[in-house]
Amino acid sequence: MWDMTISNAVKYVGVNDRSIDLFESQYAVPNGVTYNSYVILDEKVAIMDTVDPRGTEPWMKNLEEALAGRTPDYLIVSHLEPDHAGSVQLLADKYPSMKIVASAKAIQMMPQFFSLDLGHRGVTVREGDTLSLGSHTLTFVMAPMVHWPEVMVSYESSEKILFSADAFGKFGALDAEEEWLDEARRYFINIVGKYGTQVQALLKKAAGLDIATICPLHGPILKEDLGFYLEKYQTWSSYQAEEAGVVIAYASIHGNTRTAVKKLEEILRDKGAVAKVYDLARADMAEVIGQAYRYDKLIVACPTYDASLFPVMEDFLYHLKIKNFQNKKAAIMENGSWAPAAGKLMRAYLEGMKNITICEQTVSLKSVMKEADIETMEKMADELLA
Repeated sequence: MWDMTISNAVKYVGVNDRSIDLFESQYAVPNGVTYNSYVILDEKVAIMDTVDPRGTEPWMKNLEEALAGRTPDYLIVSHLEPDHAGSVQLLADKYPSMKIVASAKAIQMMPQFFSLDLGHRGVTVREGDTLSLGSHTLTFVMAPMVHWPEVMVSYESSEKILFSADAFGKFGALDAEEEWLDEARRYFINIVGKYGTQVQALLKKAAGLDIATICPLHGPILKEDLGFYLEKYQTWSSYQAEEAGVVIAYASIHGNTRTAVKKLEEILRDKGAVAKVYDLARADMAEVIGQAYRYDKLIVACPTYDASLFPVMEDFLYHLKIKNFQNKKAAIMENGSWAPAAGKLMRAYLEGMKNITICEQTVSLKSVMKEADIETMEKMADELLA
């Protein structure tokens, strides 16, 4: 269980969602997810974002308890995606005097989501603008394309809190018994990974702030060892590997490619390499993508299917490409019984990515692994690990 206590003036009012099976209808979340929202209680009261409609009822209960009868003066909208802004309309209707504070792009986009008269209650803020609540002051920092164009983060200077929108978030409910790193990596790479350049720009801005606490819109509040979290974001957003190792992502129709992959795994481990093997037909795709970013080498292994790639391999390589996979060393193993095409197609995908060094030595199986194929695997492994 994560401690979500902040201070007497800044309260956490978010909710866990254990009922959701797929985040964004594509990412498995076996331990659920959180929708985070916060309240700053000062001379003026500011609510920092709302929650997904799935969590509106318990969120309103938490919010009303924190407000203790007070009327909020401001709603700060960091991000319009429905898992965070899904309760804006309800809150705006409940508190008609409440101002809605957002970036210019967010104000422009709001009519797409809500029926709100922003003419008298919308407050547009830009880079460096401030909002005084009394002893607490918010400074707004624009974060376009992290990971929508309207995103901004807010820095509260008296308590040194960064309200970081979707940055520094993770999958998993707050009562999940799990470490931050794996689910934060899987979240970042799959949700934000395409926008590394924009994340780098935000990190440069954050470096100029004295931050004691990070309050994201998903996952736990981060209070200790902030350098660890910042370093991980620096690594992920610059598309650098976290550690040395080989991910073998494979597809196998009748098991013959799988048998060869197991032999290749053995060869790599005998040579002292860390090797992680994933059957793309059965593994969580988002997890495999995250692990491919984690390690510095990748092997793709796949049979030809309908003169093309086996579908799960096509899906894997497509996702790597759209998530800006780069700066890796890669090798290829194909299998084909009469007209092998998988190797050429996998190579074309990898060549379309940035700074991927592809081994010259490939393995081309014909139906089942032979002794000569094992010798070729040895050579490919040596080239990959060199």
